[in-house]
Amino acid sequence: MKYVRFAADDKVLYGSLEGEMIYVLDGSPFDTFNVTGKSYETGKVRILPPVLYSKALCIGLNYRDHAVEFGLPIPETPVVFMKPSTALAGPGDDIIYPEMCHRLDYEAELAVVIGKECRNVSEEDAADYILGYTIANDVTARDLQPKNGQWTIAKGFDTFLPLGPYISDEVDGSSLMITSRVNGETKQKSNTSNLIFPVPYLVSYLSRVMTLLPGDVISTGTPGGISGMNTGDVVEIEIEGLGILRNKIARA
Repeated sequence: MKYVRFAADDKVLYGSLEGEMIYVLDGSPFDTFNVTGKSYETGKVRILPPVLYSKALCIGLNYRDHAVEFGLPIPETPVVFMKPSTALAGPGDDIIYPEMCHRLDYEAELAVVIGKECRNVSEEDAADYILGYTIANDVTARDLQPKNGQWTIAKGFDTFLPLGPYISDEVDGSSLMITSRVNGETKQKSNTSNLIFPVPYLVSYLSRVMTLLPGDVISTGTPGGISGMNTGDVVEIEIEGLGILRNKIARA
């Protein structure tokens, strides 16, 4: 099923996406639900971020070519940082270019959405705790990253984690084509099979550190090919089976 979160008739709803139609869920994908007969056309509603997370756990340097382009060693354990809930943005929302930033980068990433409370889970059981997958853009104020010695500031601005357009449980996250484009020009092209630390390992590893809650997001890292964006640019992240996440860069 493709789960979409949307606004219509002054309500925020979850639905099942089928082609250009959304069928309203009675309930939530993180709980029991039924698919109702009420439907909306996608073009007549506002598509929202597919989830409101308590925490977004992001993995750095999880593709070899991305580590190489920064001249950094291949990590022996996952490089983990967090993004606040205020970083969340949805499909079509503007990414705000901060005044203190002088280079703003896209990072195309596969995002894992946790479906139920998850603690001390094995790699073999990890799939049982995953609701599905969506697209993330791990937007980064690149020039601030080395200055701070940690990544919270460079990665934590408002609108720096666009997610969407939907969550799908119909794909295999271990082998999906992932592409980014800026103004129609392809910048990144890889496959999630190239992840250094695959999804089951990440779910298990992180669950041994902290409790993962329904709706939490694990953004699994970006391949090589990152570069800067400018005000007015349109960035698109496309992942096989997960659609296209499209956002425009704007000044505050």
